[in-house]
Amino acid sequence: MATVSALIVDDESPMRDQLRARLAEVWPELAIAGEASNGLDAVAMAAQLRPDIVFLDIRMPGQGGIEAARQLYNQCHIVFVTAYDQYALDAFEQGAMDYLLKPVVAERLRVTCERLRTRLTKAPENIGEQLRRLTHMLQQGESKKPAYLRWIQAQVGSNLRMISTREILFFRSDEKYTVVQTAQAELLIRKTLKELADELDPDEFWRIHRSTLVRVDAIAEVTRDERGRQMLRVRNHPTLLEVSRNHTHLFQQM
Repeated sequence: MATVSALIVDDESPMRDQLRARLAEVWPELAIAGEASNGLDAVAMAAQLRPDIVFLDIRMPGQGGIEAARQLYNQCHIVFVTAYDQYALDAFEQGAMDYLLKPVVAERLRVTCERLRTRLTKAPENIGEQLRRLTHMLQQGESKKPAYLRWIQAQVGSNLRMISTREILFFRSDEKYTVVQTAQAELLIRKTLKELADELDPDEFWRIHRSTLVRVDAIAEVTRDERGRQMLRVRNHPTLLEVSRNHTHLFQQM
């Protein structure tokens, strides 16, 4: 039987590494022919390498995954890879297209690979109409709600740790790094607190100090110390976080 090959396309190197590792677990015979970081390179690489499958991130700088898929779907089987986006999921379900959610988990990938093995016995499907519908639904979704950050990537040694924002208690700036605090661990990332404040849902995270962002539903109580400062305690962690004067309006009843 001929070797099946695939191309991995994502603008983030750690995400490409993670998908490659997961594929090695669930489909060790699959040959990864190459990797690309944007749609333009993916199309050029696919023309040269002729992969059977292309794993395409939807959102990439320059040419994204949907634009690349329009040029590739008649040559190979397409699997979209996306961060959580309800509008995208609705479009995928309606169009019966293959997709994976970031971070990719082995169980879901195993199901997708089994489906791909079956589809490889036939020519790639014409998904032009599904792509047009997907584009329309995503545009509708973007006009209704901003795409807030839902996952944080933290490098732990040689491994990439994916942390859902629902797990995070607070962020705190620490010189060159930002501390990400969960109930189980403390991790460091290079993204600044300002960048996080711009990218996180303001209804989910409040800035309580120039150096601290806290997840609202993790707040246990706010008290005053002997100096009259508001001090905030989060659930499942002993650290007290100071609320600066510029942000005391968040807790006006005190």
